[in-house]
Amino acid sequence: MQISWKKAAGFILAIVLGGGLVMLFTPSPMVVDIATIDWGPMQVSVDEQGETRSHDRFVVSAPVAGRLLRIELHDGDTVREGQLLARLAPVPLSTRERDELSARTASAQATQREAEQRVRRAEADLAQVQREHARVRKLVQDGFMSPQSVEQSRNAEISAASELEAARFRARAAAADVRAAQAGLAAARVTGGLVEIRAPMAGSILRIPDASERVVAAGAPIMTVGDLRGLEVVLEVLSSEAVKVAPGMPVQLDGWGGARSLRAKVRRIEPFAVTKISALGVEEKRANVIVDFVDPPDGIGDGYRVTARIITWQADRVLKVPASALFRCANAWCVFVVDDGRARRSLVEIGQRGPQEAEVKGGLVPGQRVIRYPSNNLSDGTRVKAR
Repeated sequence: MQISWKKAAGFILAIVLGGGLVMLFTPSPMVVDIATIDWGPMQVSVDEQGETRSHDRFVVSAPVAGRLLRIELHDGDTVREGQLLARLAPVPLSTRERDELSARTASAQATQREAEQRVRRAEADLAQVQREHARVRKLVQDGFMSPQSVEQSRNAEISAASELEAARFRARAAAADVRAAQAGLAAARVTGGLVEIRAPMAGSILRIPDASERVVAAGAPIMTVGDLRGLEVVLEVLSSEAVKVAPGMPVQLDGWGGARSLRAKVRRIEPFAVTKISALGVEEKRANVIVDFVDPPDGIGDGYRVTARIITWQADRVLKVPASALFRCANAWCVFVVDDGRARRSLVEIGQRGPQEAEVKGGLVPGQRVIRYPSNNLSDGTRVKAR
């Protein structure tokens, strides 16, 4: 049976019209950003800005009230231990003030003895840690302990050495306080004499608030002296992030003005937090994390701004997914996987998670494509295409 050309044309026209209607009422694919799941290195870090400071800095103050003669030194000048910094003409003291100076001298001497005891204890702790490190190294060589144990004992040895150095500087500071108190007491016994204020340590003058001749009260700060060879970095970290940080963790320092990144390591997390107000007016609890340079640069000084990245976890090869592809679904994490041009919601098990990437423990395989920044209009089965 033959079909007339009119019927054939009508049939074809109906098919064309039907296809056009289907295309007209079928929504176009949603344009999305797509990323591919793959293996690679990954780091999880705590990023924060901080500033450098001299590990050992001393505020030199007036031992007694009097007329401070003009200071001839300037900010940045290098000084020797015991070098004359300033002269002070003391005012006549009453009996009560002399008694106070005697008590201050006795207190400074007691603090010095305490600091010396801390030095001896730190020396004993370092010797014990060194013996423990030697034992651990021998056990690792014999195959009884993992190589990681050597790194841990080495970090403990470095920390103990830093504590000993800090204790020694505290003892030197206490001795300087004793000399200052004794100088004030001696000045109280000598009428018309000048009190000589000397440097408690070798280093540099960090700041002189006012070099002019003036009348000062007892205890008024005259200048700050520090050793720029022993710089450290102080980071004010959110308390919720500080609990993830441990001594010995590696730190990467940028934004200090040089072209290369500087290596550092965490020395101490201070055990107390203070309340700070953020730029948005929100109260935050922050704790200081103290970081030591591994390779200190030339030209950096006290109070310089740096950007620090504390690496809390790292691995050379893990399965990664962009953090921008993750979203919460009930009590789990989900992603949208692109399957044959459609978005399919899939549960995913996440391990370590950073601001840019997350470790995949299950639910995804290498080569799968996921949608980044999924919008609220995206649902399971939506047709999608890459941007």
